[in-house]
Amino acid sequence: MKVRIIVNLKPSVLDPQGKAVCGALKNLGFDNVKDVRVGKVIYVSLEGVEKDQIKDIVDDMCAKLLVNPVIETYEWDIVEE
Repeated sequence: MKVRIIVNLKPSVLDPQGKAVCGALKNLGFDNVKDVRVGKVIYVSLEGVEKDQIKDIVDDMCAKLLVNPVIETYEWDIVEE
């Protein structure tokens, strides 16, 4: 089973990488770009796990390693069974 975890900065946290990308896009002529926020996507393949266990496992992985809860939020979904 494959899980996709999407991690983003909280809206209240400044995103210097997003600002840099936004500026670069505008310099390339994409004048309609208003704002850019940069996040990350993590794919985790799991085996030997029942579907009803996934939420607890993903929440535990995110709490222990993948997400900084002070500045980031996350959401996840199953992309492959």
